[in-house]
Amino acid sequence: MDEDIGDSKQPESVAAVLKVFAILNALGERSDIGITDLSVRLAMPKATVYRFLQTMKSLGYVRQEADSERYGLAMRMFEIGAKALPSPDLVDLAKHPMQMLADATGETVHLGSLIDSEIIYIHKVDSRHMLGMYSRVGRRAPLHCTAIGKVLMAWEHPERRDRILDGAEFKRFRDKTITERGAFLAELAQVKAQGFGEDREEFDDHIRCLGVPIFDRLGQPIAGLSVSFPTFRFDEAKAPEVVKMLQNASRDISEKLGCTNFPLKTAA
Repeated sequence: MDEDIGDSKQPESVAAVLKVFAILNALGERSDIGITDLSVRLAMPKATVYRFLQTMKSLGYVRQEADSERYGLAMRMFEIGAKALPSPDLVDLAKHPMQMLADATGETVHLGSLIDSEIIYIHKVDSRHMLGMYSRVGRRAPLHCTAIGKVLMAWEHPERRDRILDGAEFKRFRDKTITERGAFLAELAQVKAQGFGEDREEFDDHIRCLGVPIFDRLGQPIAGLSVSFPTFRFDEAKAPEVVKMLQNASRDISEKLGCTNFPLKTAA
């Protein structure tokens, strides 16, 4: 719990803002939660939590489950969040190519963008199979062991990449996770040379991913696009075909975003 939220030294208006965002963050981490749980989690009186929730509910930012004291974020929060995307048209432009990729591969397709020193999934098309990859829109994931994180960093300007990686934690998730910055930079050089990135069971057990960057009108990497496979459905011989589909989808989306000189080395 952040001690500043209830700090009596804070001006009243600032303290109120801190409480609002503490509640919103807590609601963002759980699909539904009750007043008692929020009160304990945030170390706020139940009456205070209730008062803030009712105000946010009346403004349309919070929803309340029928006949219960459980609350969650309302769609209005999604509308506001969508305006924070690196391009307001990105998800709309990517939806059809992503669906086509999912149809062609049968696997889960993700669109991710940079947030702080991590990636965040901003759109997803689920696998048609029962066994796919657990993920959700809004989930964060690390840069150093995801295909999307690798492609975003591989095509990033070196100075900005250094600043981003200064804030990254090279945490080990699996046996194959890259945990050294030098090794990660060497991986990025390989990713850029081959025109795509890979996650070889580095983040989630038994999951392989292939990814490519998407570029904006300035030729800068604005997002990453990936296909995720359970390892038992991943066929190395068919990987180049999937990479080509990803690259073609990236070219389509990038050109619609105004990229006139597509910088990605594409497969033959």
